[in-house]
Amino acid sequence: MCAQLVEELLEEVLEGVDHSSALILYNDDVNTFDHVIDCLVRICKHDELQAEQCALLVHFKGKCTVKQGSKQDLMAMCQALLDEGLSATIGE
Repeated sequence: MCAQLVEELLEEVLEGVDHSSALILYNDDVNTFDHVIDCLVRICKHDELQAEQCALLVHFKGKCTVKQGSKQDLMAMCQALLDEGLSATIGE
């Protein structure tokens, strides 16, 4: 009975979480890998490996979704990346 209640509460919480937006980082010819990795760790709360992998994807693919969540939550991160000289947008 208790496990069922916990499961129902978890479903209610997850229904309220909006992951419909994506923070997208784009490649440029200006910023170094170290700067991009540092920004992803500080701003997006990536660990070093995740930040490095995203930086490589951006370099080779031209862009990478670096974070998903609600548009409201991602706006501050996007602005912080832009302030650091990176190219980023919020997409669907």
